[in-house]
Amino acid sequence: MTKRVAAVERKTGETEIALELNLDGKGRPEISTSIPFFDHMLTLFSVHGFFDLKVRATGDIEVDFHHTVEDVGLVLGEALDQALGERKGINRYGYAVTPMDETLTAVAVDLSKRPFLVYHVPEIGQSGNFDLILAKEFFRAFSNRSGMNLHINVAYGENEHHIIESIFKALGRALDEAVSLDERISTVRSSKGAL
Repeated sequence: MTKRVAAVERKTGETEIALELNLDGKGRPEISTSIPFFDHMLTLFSVHGFFDLKVRATGDIEVDFHHTVEDVGLVLGEALDQALGERKGINRYGYAVTPMDETLTAVAVDLSKRPFLVYHVPEIGQSGNFDLILAKEFFRAFSNRSGMNLHINVAYGENEHHIIESIFKALGRALDEAVSLDERISTVRSSKGAL
C-alpha cells in the first residue's frame, strides 16, 4: 500500500508553519502552536482520528490567535489533500456523534473536492481567549483547502470548552472513517467516476 503521508510548510509575514500528516498512523501527536488550548484540540483530533500529526507553528499571537489558527487549518487541509492523492479506494464519507459531558456533537464529512462548511453551534462565550469564532475559522480553512464538505452540528451544550472539544473529537472520528480504504472501491466512490 502506498503511504498516505504529506509534509507541508507555509511561511508568511504573520505565521510560520511546518506540518506532517500520516493518515494511517496510530494517533501520535506532536503539536506546538504556542496556543495551549489549540494544541490540546489538535491533539484530540489526532488521537481520535488515529492520525500521526506533527505541527510546529509560530505566529503573531501577541496581536491575535486568528492568523495562527486559520493558517494551521490551511496547512492541515493542504496536507490532507496531498496525502489522499487521487482519493481512490476511500470511503469518502464519514460520520461521528460524540458526547462531552453536557454537550453532544455530530460531524459529517464528504471528501468530495467540493468544499463547504455548515457550522451550527450554540452562541455562548469563550474558553479563555480561544472562542468559537476562532474554531469556525479553523474549520473553514481546513475544509476549503482539503476539498471537504464538513457539517458540524452541536445539538446542545453549555460549556464552550466541552463544545469545541467534542467537535474536534468528532471530526477526528468522522475523518478517520472517510479516509479509510475499502477493498470494494477500486476507483473513486462516485457514480460519475470522478470527484
